[in-house]
Amino acid sequence: QVQLVESGGDLVQAGGSLRLSCAAPATVFRPTAMGWYRQAPEKQRELVAFITNMETNYADSVKGRFTISRDNAGDPVMVYLQMNNLKPEDTAIYYCNTYRPIDDLWGQGTQVTVSS
Repeated sequence: QVQLVESGGDLVQAGGSLRLSCAAPATVFRPTAMGWYRQAPEKQRELVAFITNMETNYADSVKGRFTISRDNAGDPVMVYLQMNNLKPEDTAIYYCNTYRPIDDLWGQGTQVTVSS
């Protein structure tokens, strides 16, 4: 069974930074566009950023503060989300998945909590 493993979430003060990591099996995900998603309490899951092998794209709410990157060299492939100048509204569980998400790939996610 293919699994994506997210890590790096933490409790941080507003203005702080975190780096999230996602490990994805290379044979499946090396050529695949990947995304970071988040779900805040009582809100729908939303796409935060995605990365292909040629470009990146961001939700307006995180543009200029978050950076998505990937390292395709190893196995697993790693997908990162560098989050700077965090705000309380960034508090959510963060997940990685393919750009067009596959239901069976949703993992436990990693909790990011930003205190004011």
